[in-house]
Amino acid sequence: MNNQSISVAAVTNRQAASLRRTRTMTMISLLAAVSFVLSFFEFPVPLSPSFARMDLSDFPALVGAMTMGPWAGVLVELVKNLLGLLSTSTGGVGELANFLMGGTMVYLAGMIYYKNHRPAWLACLTGAIGMAIMAAVTNYFILLPLFETFMPLDALIGSFAEFIPFIHTKLDVVLWNAIPFNLLKGLGIALVTLVVYPKLTPVLRGTNKGR
Repeated sequence: MNNQSISVAAVTNRQAASLRRTRTMTMISLLAAVSFVLSFFEFPVPLSPSFARMDLSDFPALVGAMTMGPWAGVLVELVKNLLGLLSTSTGGVGELANFLMGGTMVYLAGMIYYKNHRPAWLACLTGAIGMAIMAAVTNYFILLPLFETFMPLDALIGSFAEFIPFIHTKLDVVLWNAIPFNLLKGLGIALVTLVVYPKLTPVLRGTNKGR
């Protein structure tokens, strides 16, 4: 192979890499936009006060992590929560907590499925468990202290105790509400992803076949 052929091949490879990067950033932006829109469709949380709500906005980020890698999913979560700052009612604290929980889920799932080529169900299950663990940390140190600025701690705990009588402390709220709820939420998102992901893969990767 002569120098001219090598030069042409190098230019072609650079162009192909540039197109892949452009496509990846476009897909991340699209998924982040969908995720942001989904964050407005909230549902009440079972056995919780009215201010505790859930949504499926982590679903596009999980799809992105499994399709383009763990950091792609984290970027989707980051952009979604940056957009959320435009209409935040928590001074950014809620968005930070949401980013930490959602980012943990999609990063773990992306590492297991995309990087290590393990089964999708295992990746999603691990991500859901990771979300629940991070939820315990963020609820105890970030979200519950935030809610304390709106109501006294005793009243806050009492609002949860109305639904789960054996909740008496802030730690009880985390153990008996935050962790089970976020595990359930993570499993729900995982289930939706496992059903829909194979159909979205060809579109997101620009191929005719899924992985």
